[in-house]
Amino acid sequence: MKLDGIASVENLDFDIPNRKLTVFHNGQIDQIEKSILELNLGGRKLKSERTDQTEFKEHTNQRRLLWAVLAINFAFFIIEMTTGLISKSMGLVADSLDMLADSFVYGISLLAVGGTLTRKKRIAKLAGYFQITLAVIGFVEVLRRFLGAEKLPDFTTMIFVSVLALIANGVCLHLLQKSKSKEEAHMKASMIFTSNDVIINLGVIVAGLMVNWLNSNKPDLIIGTIVFVLVIQGAIRILKLGK
Repeated sequence: MKLDGIASVENLDFDIPNRKLTVFHNGQIDQIEKSILELNLGGRKLKSERTDQTEFKEHTNQRRLLWAVLAINFAFFIIEMTTGLISKSMGLVADSLDMLADSFVYGISLLAVGGTLTRKKRIAKLAGYFQITLAVIGFVEVLRRFLGAEKLPDFTTMIFVSVLALIANGVCLHLLQKSKSKEEAHMKASMIFTSNDVIINLGVIVAGLMVNWLNSNKPDLIIGTIVFVLVIQGAIRILKLGK
């Protein structure tokens, strides 16, 4: 994103495990190097050489894949939000916001396919502020339920919907991992978010079992609080990217 606006940049090739970035460009090497060093990630130029590669295909398979996982995540945002409100489960409500956060990530990733776009910075900021607003509202509701005498959430709904969400995230992770472009930065980020979702789904399932075992809504409120914190942390990272 630091290279947005540099017209000479034609394509970026990320090697995440080895922390290497290959920049295909036409001139303005000093500006490119300066922008990367400003990230303060210990970067340094390894080498610069000419290449005969001048054409870069649009990654249509990436777009199709990202649209698929975006659709799955947004659908489960609606499902979990609806069932969470009906069953009075803050765990499901929080997980639905996490699904929505992932939808934003996949949306930003879609904009990243094929190069860099200034527009994704504005979307990153919008997504970050929206997530924080929803998470704060969630925190207020958790606090109200901690202090009040609320009915127990429907633990069967919590577990059933979370199992479905777990399967959906498993499908998304499988689709992302079999992608030929899985080592690219935005695809790698998408896999990390989805892997975290699997852990959260398991947490909500455990909370549902604990609600039934302890006959208390506290496990549901605790897992809801944890997920809201994760949503806010993710939102802050997205806001930093949007600067």
